[in-house]
Amino acid sequence: MHVIIESPYAGDVEANLTYLRACLRDSLLRGEAPIASHGLYTQPGVLDDTVPAERALGMRAGFAWRCRAAKTVVYTDRGISGGMRLGIEVAHDLGHPIEYRELGHQ
Repeated sequence: MHVIIESPYAGDVEANLTYLRACLRDSLLRGEAPIASHGLYTQPGVLDDTVPAERALGMRAGFAWRCRAAKTVVYTDRGISGGMRLGIEVAHDLGHPIEYRELGHQ
């Protein structure tokens, strides 16, 4: 099953990327095929999340994947960021199923 992963990115980027990798692992071990655009599009040389226009471009590209996914999975151990809230709102507005998960660590 294809799923969209929502987890924090901005702020403590290194800790959030470590957490994202744990989220991806959790999803894969559940037999899912996850996409986490915030971990892909923010790699060096792709888009700069600190540049508003590039951040918006990356978010639009990530939202475009929703039509291919069965649901949006929101990992909440590190809280829900503004970007995650927007992703949740988009999923809700599209009638896309949303599942909240915790890994039990940060």
